[in-house]
Amino acid sequence: MAIPTPPRQPHHTLRLLSILAATTIALSCGTNYAYSAWAPTFASHLHLSATQQNLIGNFGNIGMYAMGIPGGILIDKCGPRYGVGAGVVALAAGYFGLWRSFERGAGATGMGVLCLFGLLTGMGSCTAFSAAIKVSATNWPRHRGTATAFPLSAFGLSAFFYTTIASVAFPGETQGYLLLLACGTTVMVFVGMFFLQIVRGTGDGKGGYEAVSGGGEEESRGRRDSNKMSRARSGKDDAETGKLHPPPSSLPYKACPARSLAHSHVTGTADEHSSLVSSNSTAGPGDDLEIRTNKQPTNLCPSSSKPEITGLVLLRTPAFWQLFLLLGLLCGVGLMTINNIGNNARALWHHFDPSTTAAFIQKRQLLHVSILSLCSFAGRLASGIGSDWLIHRNQSRYWTLVASGTLFTAAQVVALQLQDPRRLFWLSGLTGLAYGALFGVYPALVADAFGPSGLGINWGAMTMAPVLSGNFFNLAYGAILDSHSRFRGDGKGGGEMVCVEGRECYGSAYWVTLAASLAGVGWTLGCIWREGVKRRREGGGGREHEG
Repeated sequence: MAIPTPPRQPHHTLRLLSILAATTIALSCGTNYAYSAWAPTFASHLHLSATQQNLIGNFGNIGMYAMGIPGGILIDKCGPRYGVGAGVVALAAGYFGLWRSFERGAGATGMGVLCLFGLLTGMGSCTAFSAAIKVSATNWPRHRGTATAFPLSAFGLSAFFYTTIASVAFPGETQGYLLLLACGTTVMVFVGMFFLQIVRGTGDGKGGYEAVSGGGEEESRGRRDSNKMSRARSGKDDAETGKLHPPPSSLPYKACPARSLAHSHVTGTADEHSSLVSSNSTAGPGDDLEIRTNKQPTNLCPSSSKPEITGLVLLRTPAFWQLFLLLGLLCGVGLMTINNIGNNARALWHHFDPSTTAAFIQKRQLLHVSILSLCSFAGRLASGIGSDWLIHRNQSRYWTLVASGTLFTAAQVVALQLQDPRRLFWLSGLTGLAYGALFGVYPALVADAFGPSGLGINWGAMTMAPVLSGNFFNLAYGAILDSHSRFRGDGKGGGEMVCVEGRECYGSAYWVTLAASLAGVGWTLGCIWREGVKRRREGGGGREHEG
């Protein structure tokens, strides 16, 4: 007897269009990681020092990380299209402002205005990407992990996407690259906004859907009590953006009676005001295959033995500061190389072959930005899969951070030894892998420690750490590079600051980050030891990986 094919759900096409729009938007939201591809030439053209160059990059990082909480509040209260709209305005103002500043030349734009333009690029990327992730996760409650994987992956490949196009369309032309960023990010995000919308359940118990408006009016707030067992594995990647509402990834579980599974599927509605990290999302096929097999580990249900921790209480929790400082150490190390890999390439090539042209050096800078982007993407995937593998074998997620810290340490050693610019891909590749692995697992560690329901606010607070450490490491790099640079005139009344000492131009900065990397590895091993002590003391009870 033939099994009848179930009818296609209403608005299925609309949901597919929304996820395509979210992916398109996300592809233009990770361009801050391409900063080092154009920043050295930009600084040279505007007669900026390395410290000033890094200051502009730092403001971009501040916009990206510090906008997480206010951007998420805007999206929750007014709807995702408001977040995308704000992102369009900020991206256009930021990148068109930078392009126009380059066109006007040295001295035409003040340093404060340049920093404002950098800040706007980060803010726009953050709010637009946060909206894209929320729509993807809300529209596909039964396949949240798969749905969010598309925009998360696109974000990781954003820098590679734009640098590849620029290398073909505008080879060796920084002004053209900036115009590409200005037009590309604005147009792609603006067009995607019209197809991005929440499609909520009708509440009829049949899984029907209907579109809801993008406005901020108060609508039904159903689906607040559905299954807490949904897992969005790819939500780990949302960490590099610092969003208020990343999807919960690989949350801690305990043994769960079959009855609770039967009662966990509650049909309701989801509107634009439902939190992206709400632990009340409907679970279903595709969210957690282990739940429906006989080979599941013994930790599948979220623990409720301890209260959720969020808000101001978080600041009085030692585990928060432990994770905060650890993220600051390792992320700051990564951001220094990400923002300055172009300066590394420039310094090494000027020393290795003084006759190297600026156009050739810019091509190499674009290459290393692409390597960073691709390896960061690979690191996120490996970290996500690896942390789940560890959990299913009753091991600590912190071992993933040990791997990240070890890769960071290896990268710093490479930077301190490398003199041949043709081997610089080792530095960019190792840094990308380490950075991706770091952000691939960190949201899960935060959820393990403080519970999933407050993950949005908790993660927004956690991502303030890179703002502080990134500023410190980047400004230190800039000051060291400036101390080794000399002005070289072009015979036409202009010139640029150049360092021809190769590795010595920036080597001292990597001694600082090497110490930070080693401290991060040691700190992580200490977390694993404390976690083991706590497990033995509590006899396996309580929430796992509380740190």
